[in-house]
Amino acid sequence: MPDIPRQGGFGPTTSRPWSSKPYHHPAAAWGAARSVAKVLIKERELIKGSAAMLTMNHPVRGFDCPGCAWPDDKGVALDICENGIKHVTWEMTPKRVDREFFASHSVTDLATWNDHDLEDQGRLTEPMSYDEATDRYVPITWDDAFAMVGDELRALDTPHAAAFYTSGRLSNEATFLYQLWAREFGTNNVPDCSNMCHEASGRALNASIASGKGTVSLADWDECTALFVLGVNAASNAPRMLTSLAHAVKRGAQVVHINPMTEAAATRTIVPHEIGQMATFQATDTSTMNVQVRPGGDLALIRGMAKAVFEAEDADPHGGALDHDFLERFTDGFDDYRAVVDTVSWAELAKQAGVSEKQIREIAQIYLDSPRSIISWCLGVTQHEHGVDTVREFTNLLLLRGNIGREGAGPSPIRGHSNVQGNRTCGIDHNPSERFLAALDAECGIVSPRKPGLDTVKTIQGMNDGSVRVFVALGGNFVLAAPDTKYTAQGLRKCDLTVQVSTKLNRSHLVHGRRALILPCLGRSERDEQETGRQGVSCEDAMSNVQLSVGKKKPASRHLRSEPAILSGMARATLPDSATPWEGYVADYDRIRDSMSRVLPGFDGFNDLVKQPMGFRIPQAARERIFHTPSGRAEFSHAPVPNAIPVDADVLVLQTMRSHDQWNTTIYSSDDRYRGVKNLRELVFMNADDMRDRGLSEGAFVDIVSTSRDGTQRSLTHYRAITYDLPVGAAAGYMPEMNALVGAADYSTQSDQPLMKNILVRIVAST
Repeated sequence: MPDIPRQGGFGPTTSRPWSSKPYHHPAAAWGAARSVAKVLIKERELIKGSAAMLTMNHPVRGFDCPGCAWPDDKGVALDICENGIKHVTWEMTPKRVDREFFASHSVTDLATWNDHDLEDQGRLTEPMSYDEATDRYVPITWDDAFAMVGDELRALDTPHAAAFYTSGRLSNEATFLYQLWAREFGTNNVPDCSNMCHEASGRALNASIASGKGTVSLADWDECTALFVLGVNAASNAPRMLTSLAHAVKRGAQVVHINPMTEAAATRTIVPHEIGQMATFQATDTSTMNVQVRPGGDLALIRGMAKAVFEAEDADPHGGALDHDFLERFTDGFDDYRAVVDTVSWAELAKQAGVSEKQIREIAQIYLDSPRSIISWCLGVTQHEHGVDTVREFTNLLLLRGNIGREGAGPSPIRGHSNVQGNRTCGIDHNPSERFLAALDAECGIVSPRKPGLDTVKTIQGMNDGSVRVFVALGGNFVLAAPDTKYTAQGLRKCDLTVQVSTKLNRSHLVHGRRALILPCLGRSERDEQETGRQGVSCEDAMSNVQLSVGKKKPASRHLRSEPAILSGMARATLPDSATPWEGYVADYDRIRDSMSRVLPGFDGFNDLVKQPMGFRIPQAARERIFHTPSGRAEFSHAPVPNAIPVDADVLVLQTMRSHDQWNTTIYSSDDRYRGVKNLRELVFMNADDMRDRGLSEGAFVDIVSTSRDGTQRSLTHYRAITYDLPVGAAAGYMPEMNALVGAADYSTQSDQPLMKNILVRIVAST
């Protein structure tokens, strides 16, 4: 891993002067339009890229955006966003990484390149295998590549010495085949990116309402009267969400953003597809209130709201503060929860939240005045030690007023990658339920292992201690997405075989095992032709809608294969005597969906449902107020308010995040438009008082030192300190650069998620 500091960080190297100033323009608007135009021109895809806008996010006749998981809006003809266009244009580039490229560059040479330049070389064109003698990737046939995978896996002492990772880009059909391969092989080691992002949400919601997903739909967003958005930067992470935020404010709903940073999406917007507003520069507010909570202080704030609800009930028992009928019929543990809330003082709640009692009461009054409320959240909430408790507290507050199981109300997690929720639905789960395994075994004629597998954190530990010898990755850039970058890289290098199924070159191809394969796959925008004709795949969005995606573009290379074809090839080579019809599945994806319909709850008639104009929404018992918990009711949780304040006053709580010109680990430029930063990524945002206390001037070079739970320290040097509107004691900076500060021991004991939003650091002037 390169250690040389450069102001572009892992983005493009730049010698242009950096700058930082507040951004006062509406989110999206003409800034987004100009950015899209620049990307189309730079990638030489002005015509094809523009044409893609007309079919992206249009089910059946088009393809699903490979970016975020925000639901498609059937009322919008041009349902796209700036980051989605960047993402698909990055995929549609005419640039190619072929055998001549690899012959010209050793892995040692490529390892010195920055990460932007690696991806910017273009699309991978054929299977490649690492040759240790020449330190180069060399061409390999598909059959030989599959044979290598099969040989290495069968040579393992135990199936549990292999791990099968996926990012959130994998389709539902490919997901089903992937987990089937792993389980028929004999392991539940199927870690995924959700282990690092929304694992806390799934565990919390399952415990509370027996559904690992939110219960709301996009229609509910259009009907709620109050919307509480926590730990979300919508303008960059789910830009199409801006439309829903603006519409909510327009129709009179209260929209409260709760986040340490007041992001551009929490102020105002001009949505580009609303032509009239664009032409007249008419912005719409996207919030009615902004609240800057302390990092990790969300649970204290929400509990304060609950305390205010109980006080309102006590003051007027017939005023409707509590939904008594709902509580009596559908919940369990209410009295114990009331006791927990009564025990904590207002002074402690305000201190831990970093928000005054007066403001917490104001937010609570909005909730009390709202007939229909939604609570929505993202990684700013989950990537903490107490992430599960916090999400359960959201459910507690919703239960008090019956805001689950009716229109315009409920919990609504904002998922990241386009099909990360579908991955979990379709079997990517290291700790699957017996119900799922029994159905899978009955359909596929296998005996799945029952022992829980390894999640992402434990897979990294396994690679380092030698218990994981083969690592297969479907999409993503694992070494940069994971915590403790050097430790993760060290583990990958200890493997006997690493396999990366990818569309473009990235750092994880250069940090590899003794043997290594790069297997190039079709992009979502490309045609997938199989034996029975053109195929489509499906994805599930953040609100449980499943829709068909059909690529139209000519593939980047005739040697590319689809994800289902690559998976089936590896599975057959691993399990040569398997009775599973791997080849038949690839010939016609309808056959995969037929099997899925008999395994997955709510997928009956999958092939017919998914080909409807807008697909279908997976039924949820909790949405119907049927709770399959041990008590048969929605469960209140009773966690104490955690301490969110470091013991040492000199320690800051640092949160990692993406810049605006970035998607996951893919960095398009070294700019961050909405935070007013240009030509700079090696920075740390700090409160002005914290900078003053440390004698730091604007743009001063600083060293950032983190102390892990195991006492070890990690550091980044010569980063620039930038003043930003953050709470005292808080700091922020960009991933993946700052993932290096998260130690191997720094993960939540509740969810096993890395603590990427709660890194304890000291920041001092560089010497």
